[in-house]
Amino acid sequence: MKGIFTALILVVSMTTSALAQKSTIDDVIVTLRAGNAAELSKYCDDNVLLTLPDKSDSYTRAQSQQILRDFFANNGVKGFDLKHKGESPGGHYFIGTLQTKSGNFRAHVFLQTKGNRELIKEIRFQIL
Repeated sequence: MKGIFTALILVVSMTTSALAQKSTIDDVIVTLRAGNAAELSKYCDDNVLLTLPDKSDSYTRAQSQQILRDFFANNGVKGFDLKHKGESPGGHYFIGTLQTKSGNFRAHVFLQTKGNRELIKEIRFQIL
């Protein structure tokens, strides 16, 4: 009986964890589709590696929010098309195409588990 109870708890906790991770990725994708840097920053870790066509560095959450706000405003975000999402050591990632008025960008976003949350550690936008 103890074995069945333990197995049941394990399955429930794994399912809950998987749903929470998918939800975070899905929420981040929604913010990218809207080009909403303020909302996106809520999912960022304290420091984020940010790579844009004209700059690349590690920035604080506040700095990355400002840089992304300018990037989204200057390019006019029209949407985001998810191409792939998966797991990597220590976190999850997704790849897609950010559609803007100035052209399309390949987007790579890496999230890492910190405490009980998945937080963005890296965002890359490359011109297609």
